[in-house]
Amino acid sequence: MSEIDIAIIGGGPTGLAAGLYAARARRRTVLWERGVLGGQIALTSLVENYPGFADGVLGPDLAIDMQRQAESFGMETVYGGVDRLRREPGYWVLATSEGEVRARAVIVAAGADPVKLGVPGEEALTGRGVSYCATCDAAFFGGEVVAVVGGGDAAVEEALFTTRYARHVYLIHRRDRLRASAVLQQRALAHERIEPLWDTVVEEVAAGPDGQVASLALRHVASGSRRDLPVAGVFIFIGHRPSTELLRGLVPLDGGGHAYVNLWMETGQPGLFAAGEVRVDSARQLATAAGDGVTAAVRAEHYLQQYVD
Repeated sequence: MSEIDIAIIGGGPTGLAAGLYAARARRRTVLWERGVLGGQIALTSLVENYPGFADGVLGPDLAIDMQRQAESFGMETVYGGVDRLRREPGYWVLATSEGEVRARAVIVAAGADPVKLGVPGEEALTGRGVSYCATCDAAFFGGEVVAVVGGGDAAVEEALFTTRYARHVYLIHRRDRLRASAVLQQRALAHERIEPLWDTVVEEVAAGPDGQVASLALRHVASGSRRDLPVAGVFIFIGHRPSTELLRGLVPLDGGGHAYVNLWMETGQPGLFAAGEVRVDSARQLATAAGDGVTAAVRAEHYLQQYVD
């Protein structure tokens, strides 16, 4: 695998859609994924807003189907990371755990990592009651009281999912209203097991004698009053940070670390594309993520035809 046509970095919906189109163009296409294939959709219980599924579709099932479809046309999948990226005449060189690979075009679709609260106890108790994936870990909290931090779609969706296991879910949000879509807000605020805590922030995650999460130190933004909230776990959904370390120094990034691209997902560097949540002005939705991947792959094929072949 020392030389390929199109390298795709990231195996979420953007990367998988790009892989499908690149492989169907009869280009040798290799996708690298260092974590869970499918990205965030693989960690989502039910996807209701992807066109074509009137009754919704399970996120892990959709991820598997997208992978199978792309691989049926010849896309190769490597479970590992790309550590560095550099330009050589006519190629991009990827430094991977398996050695160096030369690609004639690269699509960076590495997605984003969850933003952390940055409060005392959060890092030490990750995996001990602190989680960034309710779909993964909610089942460990059957019959318990837990908290979900955040007010967007992801936070509300995961709070709703967590009610399948927890007997009570506090939804902690720093503002006085949720940012989630209207239908999700309606479901959450009407749910008997969900209790919103408005204008509230978490200042510390505290452990009990067993080394597991036992309580949260909360502060009310408006009044400044503080209190401890006993919980067995906390799920944090306050946003994501783009995974663009590979692009730093190669292409301009905005203040949030997103890559500047044109409408064809081109970065300005020949043969280098950035798509999905790594780019500026992404809608951060499954359907648009897949569309970004398609756009990047179509343009990468045009690039190879015009400048390389």
